[in-house]
Amino acid sequence: MAPRQVTVFGGSGFIGRYVVQRLARAGDRVAVAVRDTDGAQFLSMFGDVGQVMPVPCDVSMPATVAAALRGADAVVNLVGILRGSAARFDAVHHKGAGAIAEAARAAGVQRLVHISAIGADPNASSAYARSKGLGEEAVRTAFPEAAILRPSVVFGPEDDFFNRFARLARVAPVLPLFGGGRTKFQPVYVGDVADAVLAALLDKSARGRTFELGGPEVLSLADVFRIVLRETNRKRCMISVPFVAADLVGTLSPILHLPGRAPVITRDQAKLLRRDNVVGAGAAGLRDLGITPTALELIIPNYLSTYRKRGRL
Repeated sequence: MAPRQVTVFGGSGFIGRYVVQRLARAGDRVAVAVRDTDGAQFLSMFGDVGQVMPVPCDVSMPATVAAALRGADAVVNLVGILRGSAARFDAVHHKGAGAIAEAARAAGVQRLVHISAIGADPNASSAYARSKGLGEEAVRTAFPEAAILRPSVVFGPEDDFFNRFARLARVAPVLPLFGGGRTKFQPVYVGDVADAVLAALLDKSARGRTFELGGPEVLSLADVFRIVLRETNRKRCMISVPFVAADLVGTLSPILHLPGRAPVITRDQAKLLRRDNVVGAGAAGLRDLGITPTALELIIPNYLSTYRKRGRL
C-alpha cells in the first residue's frame, strides 16, 4: 500500500512538530503548510529525504491553501494563535479553518482532523473561544465528516502554560490567584494530542465526531502554581485577587510587558479564566481513541527543572 500524503497546516508549531514526527514515523509523506518555510526546515529531519516538505501557505490566500492540498489524501489543521485581536482570532480560527475545510472538500480529500479547544463557543465573551466555536461551525458546514479535537491546556517542553508560570515565579515575589485560583484545568500531554490526531485519521468511527482531550488530573490554578513552585524549588506567596484585577492586568499588559516576552495575561485570557477548562461530562475523549492519558508527573519535572536556581542539578 502506498504511503498517504498528509498536509499539515500549522505543522511547525508546538503541537505540529509532534504530529509531523509521528506521521513521518508511520511512513506518511507530509507537506507542512506554513507561512515561514525557512523556519520550518527543522521538521525535515523527522523523516527520510523528501518525506517531510515545508510548503508556503497563508490561510487567508485561497490559492496557497489549494496548492498546499495538491495530492493530499488527508489534512490536519493545527493553525492557531494564543494572543491577538478579535479580528485576528476570527481570521485565523474561523475564516482560516473554514477556508481549509472548503478547499479540502474541493480537492477530494478523504479525511480532515481539525484542532479546536475546550470551551469553543460561537457565543462566548472571549474572542478566542468565540472564534474557535465559529471555526468548528465552518468546518462542519464544509466538511461534515471532519474529526474535531478539543484539547484542554496542552503541556510539554515547549508549552506556553507551565513554562510561562515558571518564568513568572523566577522573577515575581508574589503569584496572583485570579478569581481565588479556583478555575479548573485538565492539562493534556502534547504527545497524547499528537497520538489522538493520528488515531482520528485512521479510525473510521472518528469521522464526524468531536473529542475533548484532557489528562488524568483536574487542577485548579492554585494547584498549577503549587506544582510549578515544587518543581522549581522556589517559595513564593500566592495571593487571591478578584477577576477584575485580571482584567486590569490584561488591559495594561500590552504597555507593561517586556519586548519579546509574552504578557502574564491578556484581557481575553482573563475572560477565559472565568470558565473551567475541563472535559465535559459524557464527552468522547482520549480513551475513545485508544489512548491512555499521560500523567503530569511523568513529563514536567524534565523541563521545569531548568528553572531551578542551579538548573537541573
